Amino acid sequence: MKIAFYHPKPDCQFPWNCFQLGLLIFPLTPFLGFVSMMLAVLVTWIRQYRAIIRRPINWGFGLLSLVLFVSAGFAYDKGAAFVGLFNLLPFFLLFTGLSFLIQTTAQLRHIAWILVISSVPVLIMGFGQLFFAWNLQIQVLWVLLDFGIAPGGNPPGRMAAIFMHANLFAAYLAIAFTLSLGLLLEHWQARRTGSREETYTQSPLLIIFLTVSIIADFAALILTNSRNGWAIAIIACLAFAFYQGWRLLISGVAAAVTSLLLAAFAPSPVAQIFRRIVPAFFWARLNDQMYPDRPIALMRKTQWQFAWSLTQQRPWTGWGLRNFPDLYKAQMNIDLGHPHNLFLMLSAETGFPSTLLFFGLLSWILFAGTQILVQENYINKKDRLIFFSYLVVVGEWLLFNTVDVTLFDFRLNTLSWLMIAAISGSTYHYNQHNKLVK
Repeated sequence: MKIAFYHPKPDCQFPWNCFQLGLLIFPLTPFLGFVSMMLAVLVTWIRQYRAIIRRPINWGFGLLSLVLFVSAGFAYDKGAAFVGLFNLLPFFLLFTGLSFLIQTTAQLRHIAWILVISSVPVLIMGFGQLFFAWNLQIQVLWVLLDFGIAPGGNPPGRMAAIFMHANLFAAYLAIAFTLSLGLLLEHWQARRTGSREETYTQSPLLIIFLTVSIIADFAALILTNSRNGWAIAIIACLAFAFYQGWRLLISGVAAAVTSLLLAAFAPSPVAQIFRRIVPAFFWARLNDQMYPDRPIALMRKTQWQFAWSLTQQRPWTGWGLRNFPDLYKAQMNIDLGHPHNLFLMLSAETGFPSTLLFFGLLSWILFAGTQILVQENYINKKDRLIFFSYLVVVGEWLLFNTVDVTLFDFRLNTLSWLMIAAISGSTYHYNQHNKLVK
């Protein structure tokens, strides 16, 4: 475990320390945490810029930055479009620095522990919000601490903790839940094989902590009342079950999901049978019977159709980043920040070329990471589980963004690019190491 605190390259130790500190405080003090992480990125760039600019994936993000800048110049509202670039360009810089700084599975494991530990106070605030009606507005010199907790949740009755909306909190919980699950399985696997040092494998306190964390994360995901969050939790469980070859668990999860879907969408005679088993809290939320009076303009289908119509009108340059809200309000007379689909939002606002390049780069990172995982001579068997956990998190992020958009939440956007950078950096490192061995 000690190696996790040290960087493989001595001249990267200072930025690695800055990054760890920033990540630890990031959930509660996002400004200071981000500043510390960006300091790590800038120092890494200054010391390693030749190595960074040689990586082809960074050329891709450089080209994407240029395309997005050009697209903003053709926007319907150019001011909003150029402001919208700040949701992407700084995070591309973050990606390029962190993908060099993060290289080994030991670092991935250490980052996972930091994220799981730092999620504990956020979880506590979420339960306090929902069950004890906590009403906190904390601001210390603006940059030190700045967060608020709405009593009863946001929307009311749905756990959101310090996030603006319950769906965003669900996306955050999905990261903590998946990494906790990966770490716990790694502990059990290490105990069974005896492959790790005694201080790591024979620690019941760590196993208890991770078990409690997983249960708390899962309970909080349910209480967010987020269909997206529920789907992500199920996908995470199935992914690890497939990876571990647990057929009984796969069958159990499949049966539970089938029962839920039948209770929600089957013809009435069949649905009534399953509704005796499945609580209405789940099936009524899934088929929208819990909120039957929602305006048509708030339906995802309506938003997607409108976004697609915008794409068809300007397929090459789009209407400009952050232009969707005004265009939608002019058409539907309702305020809406985004169309609840990242691909459709980017295609409508930036055009097809930039959107395809964006998702092409992300797909390549996932593909390259998967290739590393399946090749037995790249990563040690004992380290594969933590690498797999990161792949699952990024896969979940992509799926979540097919029905929502996490781009506009500062915390989630930062953590998402951290996960992507972690996969890209470690993939590149192990590819290069394998070439040297050969």
